[in-house]
Amino acid sequence: MLAVLDKIMKEIRNAHDFDEAVLILVQRVRESIEADSCAIFIHDHHLSQLVMLATKGYKVKSVGTIRLDLNLGLIGAIATHKELLNVADAQLHPAFYSFPELGENQYHAFIGVPIVYQGRLLGVIVAQREVAECFSDREESFLVTLALHCSQEIARAEMLGAITQLSHAAIQHKEVLLNGSPGSPGVGLGVGFVVFPKADLDVVPDKVMQDVVSEIELFRLAVETIREEITDLSARLESNLAPEDRALFDAYLLMLDENSLGFEVEQEIRRGNWAQGALRKVIKLHIRQFESMDDPYLRDRAEDVRDLGQRVLAALQKREKQAPVDYPEKLILVGDEITAADLAEVPIANLKGIVSRAGSSNAHIAILARTLGVPAIMGVEGLIPSRFENKNVVVDGYYGHVYLDPSDIIVREFNRLLQEEHQLNEDLKGLRKLPAETTDGHVVTLLVNTGLSSDLGLSLSVGADGVGLYRTEIPFLARELFPSSEEQKIIYRQLLNAFFPRPVTMRTLDVGGDKTPDYFRVKEDNPFLGWRGIRISLDHPELFLMQVRAMLKASIGYDNLKIMLPMISDVAEVDDAMQLIKLAYAGLLSEGLQVKMPQVGVMIEVPSAVYQTYAIAKKVNFISVGSNDLTQYLLAVDRNNAKVANLYNSFHPAVLMALTHIVHEAHRAGIPVSICGEMAGDPLAVLLLLGIGFDALSMSASRLLRIKWVIRQFSFEKAKALVAEVSDMEDAAAIRTRLEFELESVGLGSLIHAGRN
Repeated sequence: MLAVLDKIMKEIRNAHDFDEAVLILVQRVRESIEADSCAIFIHDHHLSQLVMLATKGYKVKSVGTIRLDLNLGLIGAIATHKELLNVADAQLHPAFYSFPELGENQYHAFIGVPIVYQGRLLGVIVAQREVAECFSDREESFLVTLALHCSQEIARAEMLGAITQLSHAAIQHKEVLLNGSPGSPGVGLGVGFVVFPKADLDVVPDKVMQDVVSEIELFRLAVETIREEITDLSARLESNLAPEDRALFDAYLLMLDENSLGFEVEQEIRRGNWAQGALRKVIKLHIRQFESMDDPYLRDRAEDVRDLGQRVLAALQKREKQAPVDYPEKLILVGDEITAADLAEVPIANLKGIVSRAGSSNAHIAILARTLGVPAIMGVEGLIPSRFENKNVVVDGYYGHVYLDPSDIIVREFNRLLQEEHQLNEDLKGLRKLPAETTDGHVVTLLVNTGLSSDLGLSLSVGADGVGLYRTEIPFLARELFPSSEEQKIIYRQLLNAFFPRPVTMRTLDVGGDKTPDYFRVKEDNPFLGWRGIRISLDHPELFLMQVRAMLKASIGYDNLKIMLPMISDVAEVDDAMQLIKLAYAGLLSEGLQVKMPQVGVMIEVPSAVYQTYAIAKKVNFISVGSNDLTQYLLAVDRNNAKVANLYNSFHPAVLMALTHIVHEAHRAGIPVSICGEMAGDPLAVLLLLGIGFDALSMSASRLLRIKWVIRQFSFEKAKALVAEVSDMEDAAAIRTRLEFELESVGLGSLIHAGRN
């Protein structure tokens, strides 16, 4: 049965299009369990209905027209309860409801399984027989396993807009409201601009193109690039490969010939599809042909065809990236998974919002959105990016709502909210030159987090006391190759100059987890517990030394540089990193450069470091808490996983206890301690951070004036009393409610929205 499942899934993945894939599915299910009829229904979540997309055995004319409400019949029961149903006689079941359009009267035995992906209903597979006898346990297991495998393929097809039968109904139902997790507060109105996953044939959508000549030229240039790469590789390996191995390169070149795959792709482009979609269709057709062959050697050649297709696709995408793009004046960036590289490619001045199917409010891209002051919504259920292309979109970053093709009433309401936000920001500008001082004279240093050069102006305009976190990985993520020492020095020097004489804390390269450059990609089963942060730097001292030398050179004449080490989990890592920094410093001195040794600090974001805070503090000049990762690791919650996003809560008593311990131990060692995670920019959390005793708070520039506003409304004594009060509470929700009440009592209730991230 496993072999049958594997064969079916290969056929489905290599189908010409989604319509063919679902036909293959129902045909193979019908054959495998010897059913008289089989059908697949897809959930149209916009209208809360099930739509029949394919059948073998039921009336053919009902395909695409049958729509079932979720509360009707056996199929509705399966969808509602997301549970398998296997009965000997469907017509005797209390939930039975007759659908004459199906022509099901002659059938008795009934089995149905839900298709569920990440907890969300995608559809239902049903099968029936004329005989009144339950399907066997083996047949049940087969269908459940098949539905599990199919869920990923259907979710992908839905994301790409390939479920065309539902598209028309959704478009007719003009205004569509989708929900996700608030990633960055604010309101955005604009036009959808869709980014698609890179170099993955399986997720390339079809797209109608008007300029056929240009598209063919683009394809030919990509093919020529790959042809040159293969020829060069073959020549370089000629002396090391046997003739039969070198033949593979010759086979690649033959497949690229204009009389082979190249001809077929160009024909597909002439039919109106863009180059990437045409390439996907042709490559998947040939993969299917090879995989259906009996000869094992020829069957294995399917992977060679796929590899070649991926190479050409990558070259195509690179060429398209180089071509000028006409960006909307007001742009809402939409995609299955938005990356830092996607963000870096669009003009920030045009960017009015971000909508992503993947991720949560604490994903790296959400943090960048907050840095820019751009509203973002993550983990949007039912998001089909292709439907958003060139459509009007409204983003509500406070409540996690996305409106596709919003009505005039919705647009007017959100324009009013935008004006209110603008007025609030104008009112806050009066605080720019005032200190972040409590009513009883306690002063807190307010710093900014930055990483994108485009947010530099905003960072300077809010009157920050300096930079508490400069994410040096951003320039690395936005490039195709590792930036040189000179390139790094130029970037760092611009920042040091802009903030002089105020301090600038630069975090050494912190990649890994959800922040990995394409040229430095490492596949790990659990990247957040893997090779990231300081671990990479110490394993590659040549890269670490290059970066530190660039920082030190950039600081000459300014001397406002501070260096911070990320992901420290052991005192020995601090010792090793300090040794390398001193080595770089000594090397520059020996070259005659007038460089000064900067202050060096450590980020506490790993539980093991929490309990070694005092030992670490004795070796460095300052400590900063990364509350995002610390919360993630303390609560064992992947902050990028939308399925557990509700469990990620920085007000958890364990997190507050850890923060209190860190501050106490750092002060015991006689060094200052700051916090640069998202808590620092949360108007609710700032009350606790004040009372706990943090010396500095570092946040997105867009939040700084609001945080200053909160600080200036409270006394230090009141903040300490609040910490003492909530330390006896055992529930994060109760702590939040108490803090909300406190803000509202002084007239700052309008800031609570910003704290819901």
